[in-house]
Amino acid sequence: MPIKPYRPTSPGRRGMTFLKDDVLSKERPEKSLTISLVHSGGRNDQGRVTSRFRGGGHKRLYRVIDFKRNKVGVPGKVVRIEYDPNRSARIALIACVDGEKRYILCPVGLSVGDIVQDGLGSDIRPGNALPLSSIPLGTIIHNIELKQGKGGQLARSAGAAAQVMGREGSYVQVRLASGEMRRILGTCMATVGQVGNLDHEKVAVGKAGRSRWMGRRPHVRGVVMNPVDHPHGGGEGKSGQGNPHPVSPWGVPTKGFKTRKKKKASSRFIISRRTK
Repeated sequence: MPIKPYRPTSPGRRGMTFLKDDVLSKERPEKSLTISLVHSGGRNDQGRVTSRFRGGGHKRLYRVIDFKRNKVGVPGKVVRIEYDPNRSARIALIACVDGEKRYILCPVGLSVGDIVQDGLGSDIRPGNALPLSSIPLGTIIHNIELKQGKGGQLARSAGAAAQVMGREGSYVQVRLASGEMRRILGTCMATVGQVGNLDHEKVAVGKAGRSRWMGRRPHVRGVVMNPVDHPHGGGEGKSGQGNPHPVSPWGVPTKGFKTRKKKKASSRFIISRRTK
């Protein structure tokens, strides 16, 4: 997909780019697979802001994606490839032979008219989902389950991919994009191929207003606030209040301060971390 610049009709347009994708369908999304979203504005059920600098943004319909890929033995045909405002990846609408329709993440190499399958015995082709134990070593995969039947949790964004590296009893060794090596149960499902829309990260937003369309409000630094609002605030001119250690607005250290409790259940499956 080529990245196209806008004509420089204004300062904001001058640095702005977009993805020109002729493959995407211009039809409305499948109505049976959409849910209306209510924007939270970064607030929890009590109305308190728990995630700052969020709010506004365009209305969006949520597309229900099949992350579980549990349509075993029922092949489906790719009807169209669509844009999804809720994620960086493209999605593909699958029409199964039994009449059911589902959305899946669109990998590189999947096109309209292709046949996709789930479960044992499926071919090693982009878009097909199999248990990890049935995928050959060296295969590029995405949408990987961590718990059997829960649905894919790893490698789901645009351009994401992992690789099957080895087998160890009932577990399969997978190398993630970060470099982390991890053991995952062989009965967990994964999809063959790399997630599409590889040029997503190269798009230049171009202006602040485009971030507002996506629901992102301006991120304000603590040093430009008043002392009542942030520990870094106050002072004359560009003052950092004597170069203090970085803290959050509530005084909690933000760099090098460990806040995670020990989780043996998750870390015991990590063979080697991304940081040496």
